[in-house]
Amino acid sequence: MLYYAAIFFVIALIAAVFGFTGIAAGAAGIAKILFFVFLVLFIVSLLVGRRPGA
Repeated sequence: MLYYAAIFFVIALIAAVFGFTGIAAGAAGIAKILFFVFLVLFIVSLLVGRRPGA
């Protein structure tokens, strides 16, 4: 998921360089959402992995 967030970030940067502001804003928004979903899943997996006896 972090890979896809990075891909959308690169797409946003390229679109911004070429002046496609609408596409850049959309891709940056998608990248931000994917990054936060990755963070939440990462933290949850860390907490679940620390459970003793499971």
